[in-house]
Amino acid sequence: MARLLVVDDESSIRLLYSQELADDGHEVATAATAAEAVEKIKESEFDLIVLDIKLKNESGLDLLQKVVKERHNLPVILCTAFSCFKDDFSAWLADGYVVKSSDLTELKEEVKRVLVKKGK
Repeated sequence: MARLLVVDDESSIRLLYSQELADDGHEVATAATAAEAVEKIKESEFDLIVLDIKLKNESGLDLLQKVVKERHNLPVILCTAFSCFKDDFSAWLADGYVVKSSDLTELKEEVKRVLVKKGK
């Protein structure tokens, strides 16, 4: 299927998302920081990024802007515990937006939707 990068500062979230998305047939890499994500994006090709907004040391929205500027064809789904970010203009750069939940159905559906939309 697709090659995904999950960026979240919480190790339990990275593990959960990577296992669940791998169960759907995706190849999943993870990053705990924006800097680590930038390095992985430089080193490898990804079809989609699942990005937490609240990262330590740097905002996920700042990373989103970098990705859009440097790799404008790389789709990004924002995944956060805070629905209020939907109104932030920076969040509008993302291809999808999901509020974190213990039920990953919405995230999985959004991943499928964005990949189909991008022809992946």
